Amino acid sequence: MPASYFKTDIACHIWDLKYRYREGETFVDQTIEDTWRRIAKATARVEQDPNQWEKKFYGILEDFLFLPGGRVFAGAGTNREVTLFNCFVMGTIPDSMEGIFDALKEGAITMQQGGGVGYDFSTLRPRGMEAKTAGTIASGPVSFMKVWDAMCGTLLSTGVRRGAMMATLRCDHPDILEFVEAKRDRRELRHFNVSVLVTDRLLEAVKADADWPLVFQGQTRSVVRSRDLWDRIVRSAYDCAEPGVLFIDRINRQNNLWYREEIAATNPCGEIPLPPYGACNLGSFNLTALVRKPFSDKAQFDFDKLETAVSVATRMMDNVTDISRFPLKRQEEQAKGCRRLGLGVTGLGDALILMGLHYASHEGRELAAKIMKTICHAAYRTSVALAEEKGPFPSLETESYLEGEFIERLPAEIRTGIQEKGIRNSHLISIAPAGTISLLANNVSSGIEPVHAFKQLRNMIEKDGGFVSCELTDFAFELWRGHHLHDPLPGYFVEGPSLPPLAHLEMESALAPFVDNAISKTIAIPEDYEFEAFRSVFERAYELGLKGCTVFRPNPVTGELLKSAGSLETEPTCCPV
Repeated sequence: MPASYFKTDIACHIWDLKYRYREGETFVDQTIEDTWRRIAKATARVEQDPNQWEKKFYGILEDFLFLPGGRVFAGAGTNREVTLFNCFVMGTIPDSMEGIFDALKEGAITMQQGGGVGYDFSTLRPRGMEAKTAGTIASGPVSFMKVWDAMCGTLLSTGVRRGAMMATLRCDHPDILEFVEAKRDRRELRHFNVSVLVTDRLLEAVKADADWPLVFQGQTRSVVRSRDLWDRIVRSAYDCAEPGVLFIDRINRQNNLWYREEIAATNPCGEIPLPPYGACNLGSFNLTALVRKPFSDKAQFDFDKLETAVSVATRMMDNVTDISRFPLKRQEEQAKGCRRLGLGVTGLGDALILMGLHYASHEGRELAAKIMKTICHAAYRTSVALAEEKGPFPSLETESYLEGEFIERLPAEIRTGIQEKGIRNSHLISIAPAGTISLLANNVSSGIEPVHAFKQLRNMIEKDGGFVSCELTDFAFELWRGHHLHDPLPGYFVEGPSLPPLAHLEMESALAPFVDNAISKTIAIPEDYEFEAFRSVFERAYELGLKGCTVFRPNPVTGELLKSAGSLETEPTCCPV
């Protein structure tokens, strides 16, 4: 395989372990080019001129310019019984034993085929409430979350890809305090991310220091002080990095399909809020591939190439909806009814470094916002053109859609296009963590995160299910070192843990106006950060108009996110390929 594509052992390892197609012991993909060709051919086959579009799709995949979600990399063009969609929210959980275990079964089937799942547990009656028909006492949502957690662990033992689940609970559910504290025990709920559905009313009550009723099925079960509840949420996030918060009223208010959906959960990493049985496929543009003349006063970002790539990628990922299998019929109906896409970016932290811009600078945020604006508007224009060619998404109600908060902010020419021609996809933009595909692209920084560490230790899974510790070198750092071996690092080389939380929030806020789904972003908090200062992070996220907030502070429960390898004197060693 050409050395120009894999510049790191870890990239080759990820490809070989996760994305290389093999049938039994036979390798179908001999090179990464074969993988790109497989994806391009599979996604082009629904076109009237497959050969033309196969070439164009290959062109954006080549050299990691566009990185489809992992399920597309692993499954497109194969004979595997898998879905090409990364993200699902499962159906509403009925408050009955039969309904609960039906929902469990649906989650297991979805995860077995490679999908990550989200659930809202707010529909389950609180601990201690009587089940009148059976005469039994309810054990509460958290107890059933443990059943899901055991299911996920069992699937992992069968060789299914690492399970991912999101659990949400409303801030006014009677068991909210148990939910908030649920992950303090490091042995419990290890396969779940957990987030509280925070309403505008709760934040208003906190501001007014008002009482807060905990309610189930319209009946108040107890009353707590709103500030006490908020403090418990914040303290748990400080102590063990969870729960995150989802500003659920804002999510529903800004949903493009506000007129027909009620959202109460997201995919496991939070970048795709979805209705019951909703699904979305993801893809990320590698921004480092678009920087020309890096580390020079003539460094430029290639916006023309980005806009062209967005147009091609929008079409390619729309085709994924037509070629994908779905674990459940209702998921297929939802996916094809609205044709949601989640196009985003990765490598932002490294791209800013290549451009000579500090992550926390005004100039850095301006460039990042211009990039997202370009992606957003190019994707919407393409989706309008696709609607004229192939038809709009079936659930489109044009007048109501045009009244959506996000759609009203789009340029007039795009809104006019929607009015006259419709639009192919209900949603188009999302920023995912993109962790594994960023490693595949030679270890560029993940999503919109700053570089966590220029050298770091990371545990990587092996083919036998075991783990090995690898020392990784950041893409931009490696490129600088190749040309400036003995020169000190310029000031714009910055690592995430050294940034104040506000720098993270301001970057996310700069991009949010151009993201119709949501953004997955983890606010890195130093271990010695004072709790009183930490309290304001969630509130500031709300004030900046974000849809949610997740923080990570190294702690005894979850340990460290990634370990810095420090100033290593030797070349990094990596997992055997």
